[in-house]
Amino acid sequence: MRPGEVRIIGGQWRRTPIRVIDMQGLRPTPDRVRETLFNWLGQDLTGYSCADIFAGTGALGFEAASRGASKVWIFEQSPPLIELLEKLKTKLKAEAVQIKRGEGVSLMRSLPAASLDLIFIDPPFDTSSLYELALSAAPTQLAKGGYVYLESAKEFDDEQLKPYGLCVFRHMKAGAVHAHLLQKVGV
Repeated sequence: MRPGEVRIIGGQWRRTPIRVIDMQGLRPTPDRVRETLFNWLGQDLTGYSCADIFAGTGALGFEAASRGASKVWIFEQSPPLIELLEKLKTKLKAEAVQIKRGEGVSLMRSLPAASLDLIFIDPPFDTSSLYELALSAAPTQLAKGGYVYLESAKEFDDEQLKPYGLCVFRHMKAGAVHAHLLQKVGV
């Protein structure tokens, strides 16, 4: 890979580069972490409905679409990032991907309740209030048996997640990144 890019690691668009611009707080999910996440999920996301609510480069959302997700909502606020996301969608002819500009938690809440099989929560690490907002909203939007992917600079445990009605299904640490796959409590 060249500096300033990551790549889609699996599915129909495998090895496709995604441009990464130099922007404060932009921290694409590392390849190794994405590979582990999609191993946990079983590689094939055929029929999944997903939301990447703090998209940034869109690596997580486009990875899900590459692996067969039927609907992928990509939410981002930054105009330069929206422009890059739209260019990538056009290049890939990614019909399953819907890109919306705006605040990710609010846009996710505007979707029908229990309509998402997978929600990606990966805000800039220095915005702790976004974690609380996103974790509070996610359970209502999750379909039965759905998952929340949470990426952060710290580990979240079941006790911290209990107020949101979520629990840890899987966890890994890679460098400064803690990757969590969460489910609703009692699933």
